Amino acid sequence: MAQPSTPYKFELNLTDTDRGVYQSLRTTIARHPSETEERMAVRLLAYALWYNEQLAFGRGLSDVDEPALWEKSLDDRVLHWIEVGQPDLDRLTWCSRRAERTSLLAYGSLRVWQGKVADAARHLKNLHIAAVPQEVLAVLASHMPRTIQWDVMISDGAVFVTDDRGQHEVQLQWLLGERG
Repeated sequence: MAQPSTPYKFELNLTDTDRGVYQSLRTTIARHPSETEERMAVRLLAYALWYNEQLAFGRGLSDVDEPALWEKSLDDRVLHWIEVGQPDLDRLTWCSRRAERTSLLAYGSLRVWQGKVADAARHLKNLHIAAVPQEVLAVLASHMPRTIQWDVMISDGAVFVTDDRGQHEVQLQWLLGERG
């Protein structure tokens, strides 16, 4: 019998001066039994980075035909497809063909992946890739409570996450494109 997903409550106070977004949000997300705390933290970070009212969490690990997050139009077109992790070039190409815009928040040991995949993906014109520093991700992801409370401030491209352990600067490295 398969293990069920674990629900987490996510409370986000978002101040994004770059885009003029100021929101207090509450949502529940499901953590797949095989999902690491790091991957879940990156999904939450992606939610804050690209938040808008239509942005929703996909089934991700449970359904390979869905992303970690996506924004759909009223007529069900995929406007923004957001992946996390280190997908291969075939996956990135497949995703970029299904959306007007595709973003990837990569994490982990990226040296080999970047040389093999990210550099080869430069021909995908609607793809934007940012890397999350492993050190700050390890702190954000360790011992995540079932109710996660983040204050996220984004200003001039700098991202600051404040949680119950303090403030953490997330210095994203843009490998391809920009946040938009």
